[in-house]
Formats: sequence, structure tokens, C-alpha cells
Amino acid sequence: MTHGFNRRGLLMGGAALPLAFAAGTARAQQATITGAGATFPRPVYERWAQAGREPLGVQLNYQSIGSGGGINQITNRTVDFGATDAPLPAAQLAERKLLQFPTVMGAVVLIVNLPGVADNALKLTPELVADLFMGRIARWNDTRIAELNRDLRLPAVPVSPVYRADASGTTFVFTTYLSRVSEAWKSGPGAATSVQWPAGNGARGNEGVANTVRNTPGAIGYTENAYATVNRLTTTQLRNKSGKFVKPDNATFMAAASQANWAVPGFAADLVDLHGDNAWPIVSPTFILLPTNPAADKVDASRNTMRFFDWAYKSGAQIAERLEYIPLPESVQNQVRAAWAAEVKTPAGAAIWTA
Repeated sequence: MTHGFNRRGLLMGGAALPLAFAAGTARAQQATITGAGATFPRPVYERWAQAGREPLGVQLNYQSIGSGGGINQITNRTVDFGATDAPLPAAQLAERKLLQFPTVMGAVVLIVNLPGVADNALKLTPELVADLFMGRIARWNDTRIAELNRDLRLPAVPVSPVYRADASGTTFVFTTYLSRVSEAWKSGPGAATSVQWPAGNGARGNEGVANTVRNTPGAIGYTENAYATVNRLTTTQLRNKSGKFVKPDNATFMAAASQANWAVPGFAADLVDLHGDNAWPIVSPTFILLPTNPAADKVDASRNTMRFFDWAYKSGAQIAERLEYIPLPESVQNQVRAAWAAEVKTPAGAAIWTA
């Protein structure tokens, strides 16, 4: 249990976490596990690491380098686990001898820097969002935006899209959404961890997008919800698939998450652009990639990685919720544990995880 939780302090200080943990190893013998990848879940992984270090005796060193980097590092076995928001297909998991499992769900939100426009006051349709990132709308007082927001005084500043410059699972989730709501986007940039953006400027990581939008009048970007909150950025309403304008908050995130179907390979549940009057349209799980065939000297690291996430499932739900992530249902957690037991083996073929 945590007390006096300061979300802003957590996120702003997160980059120094591995060094702070290293200092603690001198006074307690602890196992160390290393992970790298998605920036989307960094806030919750770091907070879980802080809370779980003492009861588990496991120290987590996590580097938020983007999903593409996490996939590459675990493929090359330079870390104990990778992290990605863009799930790998079953064929790639088998080829790379990886087990994929979810940890939490989170939301991608739109952030804007519009002088005089309050948080969640701006309404956007899917068509407008696609056109803004396609570079088809030059200024924020464009007639299409103004007609939808007649109660707002929109500034006549240029639209400045901001996107992820690195290979990113957040980009995969957001471009998947754009591809489902816009035929022009689907047949153009498409959906991937990295695409050829028609307009705007790139920034590295969710942190970089948030900072760039914060410092650029007229900017619009996409980021995981925690980064919008910690930077006190203005978010927007979106019209969802059921035709309702919804705000990005825990209620709308949960409304989307409740519709997840986990009975798919790699636990790759799809929560993007679902029906539901109160559903936020851009919600996604985030995933861990764990070798199914760890080398003999990595068996303990794999076991400790599973111990860490087992603890997070059992004891980390409140932390996740305070960061506005959505914990996994208990039934899914149990399915993940069963997958650990069935798929992750020692070189001699013995199960590393036992229920």
C-alpha cells in the first residue's frame, strides 16, 4: 500500500530510477532483472519496481527506449525481458522463441496547445483527427473545427502535428485507430510502429511528444494518458464509434476495457475503436516479451521476471489505477500464469514457473 502518492514526482523523477536502485544493492542482496522497451507503461513499471523491491528482493532496471528498441533487445537477448505496446504476431513469437503477455491496459489521448481553450473543451471527430495529422487543416480556426466547437474561441494559429520519431507501440495503437476511421490514412501512411508522417515534427518517446506539445502553441500530439496528466496538458474529447463525444477519463477507459477479448494468440486483445456509448476509442494493452528458452545463466532472471509480474498482478492494481491504467481481470492473470508454466523452460526442458 502506498501513502502520499505524488504522480508528478514519480514521472518527472523516473529517469533516475535505475541509479537510485543501484545504490540500494549495497545494503541488501537482491536479484536484478533488466527490461527495455515501451515508454507507454514506464510510469507503472517504475512505481511497481519501487513498491515491490523489498518484499520480493528483486530490483528492476527498466529503460524506456520505445517498443521497437524493446523488441530488438529481447530478440538479441541483451535484456531479460522486452516491453511493447504493439503485439507481435504468433509467427514472430514462435520464430524468436518469445512468450507475450499483457500487464495492464492504458489509453492513448490527444493533447493540444491552444491558448484560451480549456482542458477537454475541444471536440474532435475521427475525420478531423485524421485530417489534422495528414496536414489537410492549416489553422485551428478552420471552419470544420469551428462549426463543431461554436462555444469556443479558437485561435488562428497554425496546426503543428507532433508524432513519435522512434519506433513506437503508442504510434502503432494511434495509427491503427487512424486506419480504422480514415480510408485515406489506411491507404496512405497505414498502421505500424513507425510510419511516414505526412506533416509535422517528430519527438522521441511519450515524454518527448508531451514536452514538444507543451512548448509549441498550435501543436497537437498523441501520448499515453499519464504523460498528458503529469505535463498538465490540454486533452480533447473524441467522437467514438457509437457517435458520442467522450472525455478521456477512467470511466471511458474502463468502458472500452470491459469489451476486451483475450482469447487470441499472444493475448493480443484489440480495444481500438469499439462500440459503446461511453467507450474511449483508443485503449490498448501493453505487453512483456519473455524468452521461452532462456540460457542456463538466465533461468533465474526469467523466474524473477515472472515473480515480479506475479507480484504486480496480486499487489499492484491500486498503483496502476492511481496512474489511470486499467488492471487486468483476474481470469486473464491466471491465464498468463498458466502460459508461464507451460511455455517457459530450462535448457533441460523443465518448467521454470510452477503455480
